[in-house]
Formats: sequence, C-alpha cells, structure tokens
Amino acid sequence: MFETPGRIFVVMEKLQGDMLEMILSSEKGRLSERTTKFIITQILVALKHLHSKNIVHCDLKPENVLLSTNSELPQVKLCDFGFARIIGEKSFRRSVVGTPAYLAPEVLRNKGYNRSLDMWSVGVIVYVSLSGTFPFNEDEDINEQIQNAAFMYPPRPWRDISSDAIDLINNLLQVKQRKRLSVDKSLAHPWLQDPGTWADLRGLERQIGVRYLTHPSDDARWANYAASSPSYEMASRML
Repeated sequence: MFETPGRIFVVMEKLQGDMLEMILSSEKGRLSERTTKFIITQILVALKHLHSKNIVHCDLKPENVLLSTNSELPQVKLCDFGFARIIGEKSFRRSVVGTPAYLAPEVLRNKGYNRSLDMWSVGVIVYVSLSGTFPFNEDEDINEQIQNAAFMYPPRPWRDISSDAIDLINNLLQVKQRKRLSVDKSLAHPWLQDPGTWADLRGLERQIGVRYLTHPSDDARWANYAASSPSYEMASRML
C-alpha cells in the first residue's frame, strides 16, 4: 500500500481467474479427483490458519478461490472476506452471512453458527468440483435430500468417482454441526492422504520455495510407501 497526500494506492498480486471459471471451462464441466484434491487441500490449509485465529470465512465458494496460474495444478488463494467473522471455538453467531447455495442449514434457518459453517461449504465445493452440479435444490428439505443417496449421487458422474471422495462429502455435509468434520480431520481423511496428492503438493512447494502444505514428518512415510509400491515411484522423487 502506498499513500500520498491525495491518494491511497493498493498494489495486489495479479492472479489468473478463479475455481468456478476453471470448472466451467474444463472439458467435462467438472474437475478430476487429482485436481480437486490438490485445490481442496490448499483450501483446508488456509482454513486451518484462519480457524486457529478464530476467523471464520463464512462465504466459501469456487468464485472466492483464486488461481495463481492456468495450470491443472495451480496454487490457490482465498479472497472476499467481507462476510468473515471472529468466532471462538465454542462460540456461535447469528448475523446473516454468505451465499445461499453454499451455506449450512443452521444459517439458512437463522440458527447459531460457528466455524463448522466453513466445513459445510467445503463439502459443497468438493461436490461441485467433482460433478459440475450443486448437491441440493434450495426449495426442498435438505435433510430429505441428504438421506436420498440416489438423488445426491446419480450414476452420472458419480459411478466414476471414488468412494473415498463421496465419504468425505458425506462427512462434511452433516446437518448436525457436531458431526461435521473439522479442518484437521478433513486433512487426515483417506481421500486426501495419498502419495500422488502429496507429491503434487511437494511439487508446488518446491516451485514457490516455501513448505506450507506438507510436513517433513510425512516424508519418511511416503518414501516407504513409494519404495514398496513401484507405481508411486514419483513420490520418492519429491523428497
């Protein structure tokens, strides 16, 4: 930021679009599991930092996930903190926030919400990224829709999507806040814990020269996995 007697200049990083544009412009109108895992992990790491400061974004959606490049595996950054709130771990707020299609049921029903609101939004983002569609009709009861697996996961495209991905979505789209996965539990979910995703994240870290998405304690684990599984030889090369 630069200030003169008559003006204030704000200099911001130039980015290359957002996640929604990436989804809409993709060949199938949806993203691959590899790309989705790469992006979602970065979103969760950002949320982990925010939640550690008692900050809840309150308006997570693909439009607010900006991309640093047009590549298949871009670095992402969260934006638009206009609805963000300071909320303690066990505190609740009731002010109106967010975009309806990505909001948790407690907000739509004018009930108290906490940081688990962001986790519901992550679940919707994963669903939208993998399918190119929204999981719910806003004019129907969310409880009934969630319980109808055939409605939530029609064969096209969900028969081609892994059960681990669906399991993560199911654990994020929990109507009861206490049942919703936290950031840490989401990052530890089997869908995001695989050597391919780890190798992709290490590649980004090496590219930008900062390690913030993976931890050195994981290196030995994935190196051992790579050594016992030739198909994941690439992971060992990322150490």
